[in-house]
Amino acid sequence: MSIGEAVANNLPYLRRYARALTGSQASGDAFVRATLEAALADEGMKETLGQGRVALYSAFNRVWSSANVEATPDAGDTGLHEAAAQERLKQITPQNRQALLLTTLEDFSMAEAAEIMDLDTEEVEALVKAAVAEIDGESATSVLIIEDEPLISMQLEDLVRSIGHDICGTAATRTQAQEVVAEKTPGLVLADIQLADGSSGLDAVDDILSSTSVPVIFITAYPERLLTGDRPEPTYLVTKPFQESTVRAAISQALFFGSSKPLD
Repeated sequence: MSIGEAVANNLPYLRRYARALTGSQASGDAFVRATLEAALADEGMKETLGQGRVALYSAFNRVWSSANVEATPDAGDTGLHEAAAQERLKQITPQNRQALLLTTLEDFSMAEAAEIMDLDTEEVEALVKAAVAEIDGESATSVLIIEDEPLISMQLEDLVRSIGHDICGTAATRTQAQEVVAEKTPGLVLADIQLADGSSGLDAVDDILSSTSVPVIFITAYPERLLTGDRPEPTYLVTKPFQESTVRAAISQALFFGSSKPLD
């Protein structure tokens, strides 16, 4: 397999990670582009990218740790959400959350995450524990679940409540989602892509974002279809079948950058 093919195969997942880490599509994709540009300018770095997913993420981490990459928000970023993300990035050193995202959303082992972050395994384990403790201290919000499979919807409800959040409603179709939001505005949305009546979770979320700024996590069996970088795309994506720890980390990161609302 050529270097180009190896990078192309892993690039959608690096975009997912970068967007979750930065809190926006525009910022995340800008860091991914900067990583590829750095590799093109450095033959040694370019060669390492063909060595697999860990090598690609390690290259990204070097850019993330050392560069100030500017990103212009595009049509896919809600203005308020993008501004909030940029403000948080200025105020924090996100190593804790980086370690958590690598070992949950991206499913790297502690040893692999340590290699990516250029740390000892024990240091990464401590960072993950600190991130989990941070999550436990987060304020509660109200969550809308848009999911047409009843068992998955119930699983998500249980998970959301177990980490201290409320459910403002569930929906299996775009119309049902509109009805829920007409009654109460959520502080977070968890949405499937394909819904029961053939409608789209993307369209249902567009309806919501047309009237309010709220963080959204999409849960889909085909994340690579929404990680091309060619158009306005979701910031947070969780792959089906999912681990609860992955959803938990994604919720935390979305609320960290989002404008979550207190319970009524």
